[in-house]
Amino acid sequence: MDFDLSFYKGKQVFITGHTGFKGSWLCKMLSNAGANVTGYSLDAPTVPSLFEIAGIGQDVQSVIGDIRDYISLKKVFDEVQPEIVLHLAAQPIVRDGYKNPVYTYETNVMGTVNILECIRNSTCVKSFLNITTDKVYKNKEWEWGYRENEELDGFDPYSNSKSCSELVTHSYKNSFFADGEVAVSTARAGNVIGGGDFAKDRIIPDCVRAAQNKEDIIVRNPFSTRPYQHVLEPLYVYLMIAAMQYNDSRYADYYNVGPDDCDCLQTGVLVDIFVGFWGEGIKWVNYCDDGPHEANFLKLDCSKLKSAFGWKPRWNLDKAVEKVVEWSKCWLGGNNVRACRDRQIREFINSRK
Repeated sequence: MDFDLSFYKGKQVFITGHTGFKGSWLCKMLSNAGANVTGYSLDAPTVPSLFEIAGIGQDVQSVIGDIRDYISLKKVFDEVQPEIVLHLAAQPIVRDGYKNPVYTYETNVMGTVNILECIRNSTCVKSFLNITTDKVYKNKEWEWGYRENEELDGFDPYSNSKSCSELVTHSYKNSFFADGEVAVSTARAGNVIGGGDFAKDRIIPDCVRAAQNKEDIIVRNPFSTRPYQHVLEPLYVYLMIAAMQYNDSRYADYYNVGPDDCDCLQTGVLVDIFVGFWGEGIKWVNYCDDGPHEANFLKLDCSKLKSAFGWKPRWNLDKAVEKVVEWSKCWLGGNNVRACRDRQIREFINSRK
């Protein structure tokens, strides 16, 4: 099905985690569609940040606050009276979860409780979507994709905290929203790439930093297999789910969001694609630093999403990496990244794979 983003024109939308990489792209998609967007989040998590570089604060009402602070969150929530809530706020890095597990659980679990409490104690919300991760599943390192009915039991503190966030959402849905007055879903997305991601310990940002500094790209786990997709792919799906369940609560469910099997590739292959598009003689080297445990093989079965919505990915991985390089070179060249971002959004929406 072709979902029309014009659904969001004039809608009151509340986004947690709006200053992050995915949140910044999501804010602009909604702003371009005419939505009234309020974001609640800590300051942008990286320096530099897409939120600042692309001037996202010009496009939305931005509130700086901690998702762990229920009183502050509730105050803003009650002022906005949102119809649709998209929950992205999280501590999103596996290695940071090992370094600071308490903060990770407080943010990813109690942050979910807090936003659901805001919804439970209001009458304005019709649609809620909790964005989690493919890492919520108990990873058995098997070769087929995980389905939505597989066991949830992430290994490390980050992954496990997101599993807990899923379970919290399930409990609230069963306990408080079973009548369907508030449609509740979760979306478990695979690894995303896109222009403006400056996070540490992520392969594409590491590639861009190395290229910027004219250094070799260090690849820690070149043989690990992941479902890579451009950030616009899951964001479009999030907006589609939230809109469809707004109008029909039968769409409320738990969905995997990932690429087709052909784009579930080893990290080394992804970096090869990046090197090909970037040029300038850059190369990568295999370097194992004996870091903490991370999954070697992980992909998703997205047949449920495809069946429910007639959805299919729009950009393959080559196109996704090409767009990362395009945006990154625009930024490094001092050109208009807002225009580049808007052009890529338009191209994505108007494209068919």
